[in-house]
Amino acid sequence: MSRSADAYHHGSLKPALEDAALDLLRTTAHTDLSLREVARTAGVSHNAPYHHFGDRSALLKRLSERSMSELLDALVAASPTGAAPHTARAQLVAVGAAYVGYAAAYPERFRIIYDPSVCVPGAPSAEMAPLISAVETILMEATRAISPGASDATLRALTTGVWGTVHGLAELVIAGHITAEEAEPALVALFDASRL
Repeated sequence: MSRSADAYHHGSLKPALEDAALDLLRTTAHTDLSLREVARTAGVSHNAPYHHFGDRSALLKRLSERSMSELLDALVAASPTGAAPHTARAQLVAVGAAYVGYAAAYPERFRIIYDPSVCVPGAPSAEMAPLISAVETILMEATRAISPGASDATLRALTTGVWGTVHGLAELVIAGHITAEEAEPALVALFDASRL
């Protein structure tokens, strides 16, 4: 049964189109996503998405922002505030495991977050910029907890290393080279060996 745009309450068509697009991403690469197929999946006219997104690029940017917000929520849930110093390493591992876990659960969303043609490095959208900053802050605070005496420059370098590590593990999981379950012990072993 086909729905029309009139079937949606005011303001609910845009999120419905986003949901339809995210459903499609389970089986279609975001590089192949079409607004016409999104409209068909949502059960609306083929012109409906253009009223909300203008073009395919705008839809992809919105999906990237929404996915980054979900990743941020996963990291926030994994990083309780006020952790005791002796749990700092466990906290960092939990944040890293949450990062990898999100990628494993939603590989299509993870890919769209980091596609440089969707979110141009150094030039994120106004909606994406604070999300990126919040993710970086969580990674930095978790890293600071295990190396409280580090200088600002060292902390930035360590945070980049931690981010590179968890992102690399996420990519290996998505590609099928390792399982998500292997990521957490890998992080524990790495941080133990490096005495972070």
